[in-house]
Amino acid sequence: MTYPALRAADVLAYGTQEVPVGADQAQQVELTRELAVRFNQRYREVFVVPRATYPEVAARVREKRGKPGQGRMSGVVCLLDEPEVVRKKVMRAVPEGGSGAVEYERGVRPGVAELLEVLAAFSGGEPERLAEGYSSYGALQSDVAEAVVEGLRPVRERHAALAADWEYVDAVLRAGAERAWGLARPRVDAAYRAVGLMA
Repeated sequence: MTYPALRAADVLAYGTQEVPVGADQAQQVELTRELAVRFNQRYREVFVVPRATYPEVAARVREKRGKPGQGRMSGVVCLLDEPEVVRKKVMRAVPEGGSGAVEYERGVRPGVAELLEVLAAFSGGEPERLAEGYSSYGALQSDVAEAVVEGLRPVRERHAALAADWEYVDAVLRAGAERAWGLARPRVDAAYRAVGLMA
């Protein structure tokens, strides 16, 4: 129950103008906007009213559920999943469509459309054009799996390097916390003053 308010506070405290989110996060940005507008109207202009920005493709990808009995997280690809785990998760997805040409039809075949969108997000292509290059769903899944594996490789490698040097990570976290506090403090103080909690 407190998460939406905490997220809104996190956005508002830093004067954020744009919040890059997936479509499933739009309501949280709207809540943040509403809180900023109401506070500014009731007290005085303190908060920036942020706006949501969305990626061109793959703004919302449903969890790709596999076959029954595979578990709740079977279709969730985590950033640090090993390549073989990513491949298995993508290949377990059950895109509707059966046999025949692969087509980008979001309203008719949302699962296939989302696979094409994920491929587009990682390759920089357009889902409609990418669909033209496939005559089977298996080939599409295989290419999506490889695109995700390669797209996440720098994240995994950087994480491994950072995890090997905890003193450096701790120093960065401390410096970041100090910088964040310095950036947020003036706006938080202004909000306290606006409601009469500070002189």
